[in-house]
Amino acid sequence: MAQTVHLPQPLHGVRSQTRAPVSRPLTATETIERAAYERGRQEAERALQGQLLAQGKEFLELQRGVLQAMRNAMPQLVRDSETALIHLAIETAQRLVAGLPVSAEMVEAAVREALAQVADTSEVTVLLNAEDLALLEKHPDGKSALAREQPQIVFRSSPEVTRGGCLVQTRFGVVDGRRETKVELLKTNAVS
Repeated sequence: MAQTVHLPQPLHGVRSQTRAPVSRPLTATETIERAAYERGRQEAERALQGQLLAQGKEFLELQRGVLQAMRNAMPQLVRDSETALIHLAIETAQRLVAGLPVSAEMVEAAVREALAQVADTSEVTVLLNAEDLALLEKHPDGKSALAREQPQIVFRSSPEVTRGGCLVQTRFGVVDGRRETKVELLKTNAVS
C-alpha cells in the first residue's frame, strides 16, 4: 500500500533521477528484422515519392489540357458570337425595312440596281408587284424615266414579286432583285 507524503513547503530545484534504460545487444534475428524494416520503409518512401511524382505529372498534363481547351474555345466563341451578331443585325435590318412604306423611289432604285446587272441587253422584262407597278405608273419620273433610259424595257406585274423588289428577265436569264433574295444573299455572305 502506497503512502502519501505531505511536505510543509513546496520543493524547489528538485529533479527526478531516472536511469537511462539499459540497452542490451541485439540478437541476430532482431538485427535482421530492423534492417528489413528499414529497407521496407525506404522502399515504401521511394514508391510513394514515385507515385507523387507521377500524380504531379498527370495533374500538369490535365492542367495543360484544360488550358489548351480554353485557348481553343475562345476563337470559336468569338466566331460564334460574331455569327450571332451578324444574324441579329440582318434580322433587325430586315424588320426595319419590312416596316418601311414602299415608295416609287424605292421601287425605281430596286429596278435600277437589277438593270445595272443586265446592261446592253435588247429584250428586258421587269416584273413588279402589282401595287409597285401602279406606284411607278403614277409617279412622274418612275416608269417613264426608266423607259426613256432603256426603251426596250417592258413592265409587267407578277404575283411572284413581293413589295419593294423586282425580277428582271432577259434572254440570258433572270436577275432576282426581290428583298427576300437580297436578305438571303446577305445572310449567306455574312456567314461565309
